[in-house]
Amino acid sequence: MNVSLPTDWARFLLAASVLLAGCADTRPTTTNDTMADTSPPDTTMESDAVGQTGQQADPEGRRMALDRDVSLLKSPQPPVSASVRSSGAFAQGILDDSVTTSVENVEARVDSLLNEMTLEEKVGQMTQLTLSMVSKDPHQDNPSAIREHELSPEKLRNVVVEHHVGSILNVTGQAFSVGHWAEVIRQVQRTAMEETRLGIPILYGIDAVHGANYTREAVLFPQNQGLAATWNPALAQETAAITARDVRASGIPWNFAPVLDMGREPRWPRLYETFSEDAHLTNVMGLGMLRGYQGTDVSNASRVAGTLKHFVGYSVPESGLDRTPARISDIEMREHQLKPFRKAIDAGAKSIMINSGEVNGVPAHASSYLLQDVLREELGFEGVAVSDWLDVKKLVNVHHVADNEREATKMAVMAGMDMSMVPTDLSFYDHLVSLVRDGEVPESRINEAVRRILRLKFQTGLFEEPLRGLEQAEQVGSTRDRRVSLQAARESVTLLRNRETDQGTPLLPLSDTQDVLVTGPTAHSMQSMHNGWSYTWQGGGAAQKMFPEERPTLMEAVRERVGTDGMTYVPGATLTDPEQVDEAVAAAREADVAVVALGEGAYAETPGNLNDMALPPAQRTLLHRVADTGTPVALVLIQGRPRLLNDTADLPDAVLTAYNPGPEGGQALMEVMYGAVNPSGHLPYTYPRSSVGMRTYDRKYSENQDRQGGMSGFDPLFSFGHGLSYTRFDYSDLTVSRDSMTTGALQNGGQVEVEVTVTNAGERRGQDVAQLYLSDLVASVTPSVKELTRFAKIDLAPGERTRLSFSLRTDDFSFIGRDGEPVVEPGTFRVAVHNLSTSVDLVGDRFLTEGPNRSPEEQGTTSSLK
Repeated sequence: MNVSLPTDWARFLLAASVLLAGCADTRPTTTNDTMADTSPPDTTMESDAVGQTGQQADPEGRRMALDRDVSLLKSPQPPVSASVRSSGAFAQGILDDSVTTSVENVEARVDSLLNEMTLEEKVGQMTQLTLSMVSKDPHQDNPSAIREHELSPEKLRNVVVEHHVGSILNVTGQAFSVGHWAEVIRQVQRTAMEETRLGIPILYGIDAVHGANYTREAVLFPQNQGLAATWNPALAQETAAITARDVRASGIPWNFAPVLDMGREPRWPRLYETFSEDAHLTNVMGLGMLRGYQGTDVSNASRVAGTLKHFVGYSVPESGLDRTPARISDIEMREHQLKPFRKAIDAGAKSIMINSGEVNGVPAHASSYLLQDVLREELGFEGVAVSDWLDVKKLVNVHHVADNEREATKMAVMAGMDMSMVPTDLSFYDHLVSLVRDGEVPESRINEAVRRILRLKFQTGLFEEPLRGLEQAEQVGSTRDRRVSLQAARESVTLLRNRETDQGTPLLPLSDTQDVLVTGPTAHSMQSMHNGWSYTWQGGGAAQKMFPEERPTLMEAVRERVGTDGMTYVPGATLTDPEQVDEAVAAAREADVAVVALGEGAYAETPGNLNDMALPPAQRTLLHRVADTGTPVALVLIQGRPRLLNDTADLPDAVLTAYNPGPEGGQALMEVMYGAVNPSGHLPYTYPRSSVGMRTYDRKYSENQDRQGGMSGFDPLFSFGHGLSYTRFDYSDLTVSRDSMTTGALQNGGQVEVEVTVTNAGERRGQDVAQLYLSDLVASVTPSVKELTRFAKIDLAPGERTRLSFSLRTDDFSFIGRDGEPVVEPGTFRVAVHNLSTSVDLVGDRFLTEGPNRSPEEQGTTSSLK
């Protein structure tokens, strides 16, 4: 292999510590022994007390060492088959098979225990602290070392025995081994069960968002955005099931996932944690993940309680910056933001995490409208509502809706928060005990919250067996888990462009006989493939030493494929510095093909905020100059959001996007580039062409307007749902069971059956995603141009064909009307699959479906327009 490196490529550029809020533990341990005999002192200080410090990943990116010993994983057959069922059938199957627990007499046992508890014991159950509060040494994130960790028995007893704290979360800065997790959880639960008066176990929580990412041995998976690009909900469900087993094997029964925030703001730094800009795709993938986590018996030793986050509206800040204000109309809230939460609550979700931001001028943690009127009354949620990191304190010094922390505590608890992720002192405990004693918070509200928390502890089997799941430690990190991760990465890779070269054939797949240049800052980066929430919160620091040694980067996978003589590697640039562009250009002139890998490094939450949506100039310069050589270019994008390519967008002959594919992403990308795997990923979002054209696919018709007064103004770089293959799929014979239907028949359970034939007309086996879109052509509220209504992932051999069937019901024809209620109106609906379309006419009277203010008995009542 030919390698050219800058002399200072390995320099460490440590970013300054940042002030941030989130579900990660990176602050020093502090304790507060103040009891509640008198009103406690206020511990809220200036902004440094409402954030957390954390080691950011190197802004230049980090390359792996060049002398690593890597290998390719053999996995000829995918361990999870493609789901050929309709997405609607998949989701309905989960909704019909609700989550239960095998633990008996839960409600009676909750009542009995609650009656025995003192006020202090109850408030302790509502208090959640970070692990550093009971550890010997405060967290110091040292990127050069994997640190040891040890609990402090004295601190643990102070927190659990003296202050009755009921929940602990997270790590002390970096992932633990599964063996150390067992030691930690044993000591924590022994203290809670044997040294407290009532023996109530600790409810331990963790952010395991793409695998058990805080357990070193666990296999990680693509981030949610990449999983959504597979359009394979059964595969997503399996990744979540593996995650649940590994989290339980670490002794933890509660996972802060899945993220159901809608990914409709591409600037937002947590976009990679979301599934899609589309509500239906988010619903289906979210239900699959939730079922993988919880199973049908949440007490099972291989299942965990899931947490829907972040309720609600967190992901659409007007500024695109993390934790900044969102302004959401009632129609938008119910058409998009609430839909995934509604479905997951119907499927039995056990907890939710509250949005750290504000919606329409009110912080979610202070909003009784969101946490009671909407969450409890409208959606019928009965589980635990936990705050996000430091969010009670932030009501004082970030949102400025409370004068002090005591007032903020009252505000959040009375709004509907059940548990406070405090997380680094006992202020919440002290304030809440005082508030109840002073008559400012009724004990009935405390009982309500504690009942929910105790119920979750019983349901997960903690009282029967607080260490349940530890016996599965040997299963963590199995070869099968790796194969599932590889399958997910393979199916997520999305081929966006594949032009013909001068030879008259598409550039991809590549041939083993071609001399290839591999260049770019993400070509040899595990940080880029993993992104944040990977061994450390930011995916940097000690994570660099925890990435599995044997997994190849893209460059290493190409080297394994073609050998050292068939590939030249030149870094070309860091994420922001064009340090070796001249060398890359020289190598490109000698190569048959240039693979240019661009994108982002690792980040989580606020450190990922952008000043510019475009890729940094250094990366675009590298692409431009390599393309100017005339050598065909295959652009590979490894990134957590669709960064703009600007004037370089049309230069590459082929474009692949891999999102954040995880540890097996290097092999998956190489296999797709060389044709060992036929690409089947499809975009879960709209890839924008410019910063003023960032509209979602389900736009309004007025957003189609162009400068000349026409209707061709919507021109993304790549459309939602787009994805190419090395074979050709033909769609034919689109039919509907009825082209006209009365609204009365629909209201009484009538359905429209849609069928279409898909044929693999190419010469190799492949997978495709059949996508059914519905368009309401005229409505009393301006309709979307189209909306995804059903999809199915299919796998066909050359010449094989299949007939797909989708059932459309009342909900598919309804929308949120002017009065805020879901309504069905008569009119014409266009049904489209691929390049085919037909229509269905609804005739009769408009009717209201079951909505936020309507009981099932009221469904069907007509309503006048407002």
